[in-house]
Amino acid sequence: MQKIAIIDYNMGNLHSVERAVVHAAGGHATVAITSDPDMIRQADRVVFPGQGAARDCMRELETRGMAEVVREVIRTKPFLGICMGMQVLMQHSEENGGIECLGLYAGKVRYFGAVHQEIDVRLKIPQMGWNQIWQQMPHPLWNGINDGARFYFVHSYYVEPQTPDLIAGSTDYGISYASAIARDNVFAIQAHPEKSADDGLKLLENFVNWQP
Repeated sequence: MQKIAIIDYNMGNLHSVERAVVHAAGGHATVAITSDPDMIRQADRVVFPGQGAARDCMRELETRGMAEVVREVIRTKPFLGICMGMQVLMQHSEENGGIECLGLYAGKVRYFGAVHQEIDVRLKIPQMGWNQIWQQMPHPLWNGINDGARFYFVHSYYVEPQTPDLIAGSTDYGISYASAIARDNVFAIQAHPEKSADDGLKLLENFVNWQP
């Protein structure tokens, strides 16, 4: 039976993610919330969820010795990043006056408010609620999910990759932005699949069965 590790760095809605992954696995995997580097390294799959601020996220990762663990497993295992778990993969975030992130992909994390002001768009920040994701590439995690399916979002910042070939899905909120990225064994999504009803559970099921 495969092992799925959900990274615990003292942030994020971990137990709702755990329940959703357990449901998606259908009894064919053990699912553990853990901050133990060895357990994460030994897992067959890794989920990196998160909510909150980039500064707090990076501080917790560094304090707990988790930053290098993430950099290690992201190269070797099927890896799913959710919300902050997507943003922190980039080089730099505008949040908290500017924060260096894990730097695994070229690009930055930008604030909706500043960009909306530039183009004179007035939308509530954070983006909170249901919105569509338009699939920008075929990917196994999109299997059984319609293009333009609605997912649940809660965020004030969005990912801006340096190269468009990283973008797996896009969403419109005043601008069109990258709401999912994918490369090799990594898939990350800005929305919360654990809160996104049947399509969210389908994405998690696809992750559990994904063989990149």
